[in-house]
Amino acid sequence: MTVTIYDVAREAGVSMATVSRVVNNNPNVKPQTRKKVYEAIERLGYRPNAVARGLASKKTTTVGVVIPDISNAIFAEVARGIEDIANMYHYNIILCNADKRKEKEIRVINTLLEKQVDGLLFMGGAVTEEHLQAFKTANVPVVLCATSDENGQIPAVDINHEEAAFDAVKTLIANGHRKIAMISGTLQDPSNGYARFHGYKRALEAEGIAYDEDLVRIGNYRYESGVEAAKYFLELSERPTAIFAATDEMAIGAIHSIQDAGLKVPDHVSVISVDNSRMASMVRPQLTTVAQPMYDIGAVSMRLLTKLMKKEAVDQAKVILPHEVITRNSVGGLA
Repeated sequence: MTVTIYDVAREAGVSMATVSRVVNNNPNVKPQTRKKVYEAIERLGYRPNAVARGLASKKTTTVGVVIPDISNAIFAEVARGIEDIANMYHYNIILCNADKRKEKEIRVINTLLEKQVDGLLFMGGAVTEEHLQAFKTANVPVVLCATSDENGQIPAVDINHEEAAFDAVKTLIANGHRKIAMISGTLQDPSNGYARFHGYKRALEAEGIAYDEDLVRIGNYRYESGVEAAKYFLELSERPTAIFAATDEMAIGAIHSIQDAGLKVPDHVSVISVDNSRMASMVRPQLTTVAQPMYDIGAVSMRLLTKLMKKEAVDQAKVILPHEVITRNSVGGLA
């Protein structure tokens, strides 16, 4: 049978109100009485009913997190930052994978809201009108994590994706490359897709390099799309001397495709990307990439959400964290 607060009170020889104060960390309980209650809880195996407590206080101390791809190490690092700060402020998280599908994202958001979460973190992916409508009717604070909405209506924590891509391509140009290909994410994605593509184009224009649509292929952020895009580039009559991939995973696919063709990175083709996932230092040659502070993005997002949930003052509702180019071995200079 389920052990109740009444059973604990009877076992400890105190009132139910005293047990409630102990469970809720109320300081107005004598140490000796607190010890008796904890001993009774331990003997009986009592577990407070979080649902009942939530109904009484109208707070569940639970945060819903929508993650676009749970198998992607980048999002796992963001989730770690979220969880560490959530634990610090005594919140639990419910993590839901949405497979980068809009209809599933909307469904997951609504499911989390039905579970009476106190706040919501939406991680990655395009923020559409349907998303905004769901957020506006949520009645709890929402923070966008590693993405943002076009009009800046929702608090968000991210990097400047366009500038990250710009810096990546400028690194290639500084090494003498002018025929630079790009493996892009979908252009419907405002951050990993469109913003990084626009940064690529802007870097070329800044150096007077003509944009060539034959040197751009749209990938799906996955390794396989990097492999296929690089194969296409290598079959061009005049292959590029460098490839900029929108993500590390696609960049690693490109590196392997180049190597499978009997060529060397960076001797024949240089490769650079954005993310700085753990895989970037595991591949050979190690990947030069623009680092996103993924853990910090998660941690700052969760801290911002705690302020909103507690109705504390927020100085900045949109936080842009810095990025940096991590130089390794996949980019070489042209003779």
